[in-house]
Amino acid sequence: MQHVTLNNSVQMPVLGFGVYQIPPEQTEQAVTDALAAGYRLLDTAAAYGNEEAVGRAIKNSGIPREELFVTTKLWVQDAPAEDNTRRAFETSLTKLGLDHLDLYLMHQPFGDVYGQWRAMEALNREGLAKAIGVANFYPDRLIDLILNNEIMPAVNQIETHPFFQRTDYQDLMREHGVQHQSWGGFAEGKNDLFTNPLLAEIGKEYDKSVAQVVLRWLTQRGVIAIPKSVRAERMAENIDIFDFELTNEQMAAIATLDTGNTLFFDHHDPAMVDWLAKRRVS
Repeated sequence: MQHVTLNNSVQMPVLGFGVYQIPPEQTEQAVTDALAAGYRLLDTAAAYGNEEAVGRAIKNSGIPREELFVTTKLWVQDAPAEDNTRRAFETSLTKLGLDHLDLYLMHQPFGDVYGQWRAMEALNREGLAKAIGVANFYPDRLIDLILNNEIMPAVNQIETHPFFQRTDYQDLMREHGVQHQSWGGFAEGKNDLFTNPLLAEIGKEYDKSVAQVVLRWLTQRGVIAIPKSVRAERMAENIDIFDFELTNEQMAAIATLDTGNTLFFDHHDPAMVDWLAKRRVS
């Protein structure tokens, strides 16, 4: 496994296993299989409802804690945001059965972002969260957070896939020392990604699947990827991407697939902001 060094010197694997949309009753087995396949970065969230299952898989794996990199995420908190953020963190930590997190992300750029971030800074200083970061922050929100707080986000986890590549934004994040992490790396199969002729042709050259080409493309760009699957054979395939390298010409060809637009939802859309603001996670 290859690693990147975050802006606070924490080492993070470039490829991990995500559990978004995996039902709680399937999550423990999925994480168990992922750990057996060699994944050591696990990515969950309070909003996913499966932290306890992730925790059981970790406990039963027998893998030393120091070999794992565990991420979970904070949902939008009611006021007082600082107090509620700490309570939410403690709830997640209890569900996971851990004494610290490797990375704690603010899941959405809404609510009392600064109150939430101050609490996350305190958790980082106390060593309870080895690194802190954000998710779904667009450039304006990210830069504002950086300029007005003491601790800079280590990671920004955003929608990134061949049809929404975020190249300019990655350059901006790199300039400020924020690590780019992808969610939705396979675009959930939208735009017929898994049968895309260009990606399939590139894969044929290396005897690799379209999924492997996409993951190699992401990690070769320096973007952390967290593919999800409930099939052990697919997990093994997805982690097998470090024995080939895409050429500059192939990387440039994949760049032509970029539409520059989200395939899911826009965090600038007032209706989406309203929906997210009204959602509560216990």
